[in-house]
Amino acid sequence: MANPCLDCGACCAFYRVSFYWAEAELFLGGTVPAELTTQLNPHLAAMRGTEARPARCVALQGRIGEAVACGIYEHRPSPCRELMPAWLDGEASPKCDKARAAHGLPPLEPPDCLGPVSNPPVPVPA
Repeated sequence: MANPCLDCGACCAFYRVSFYWAEAELFLGGTVPAELTTQLNPHLAAMRGTEARPARCVALQGRIGEAVACGIYEHRPSPCRELMPAWLDGEASPKCDKARAAHGLPPLEPPDCLGPVSNPPVPVPA
């Protein structure tokens, strides 16, 4: 199944992406580019652009609902790694649905392969 995030991007332009500040500190093993973050408080940083309304992550490239990409995908923070699009793991995602609705996009539908499974009869050897 293709990743539906590649033609969506709604979450990246709806939610504040906040995370523990050390994720943006290379000397502590962090991978998020610090120059793309803003400090929220002594414990939290956020991806620039997501701390305000309307939100849009500075790393988001492309047009929402058409074709998008994350400019730092391999180095994205934990909230981005944790938020799954609806039906990717066979389950609905209310957060995905909410972000899509905010951008006028319909909720994702489960793929046909997730429907009822019919097991064909197994031939019995003679």
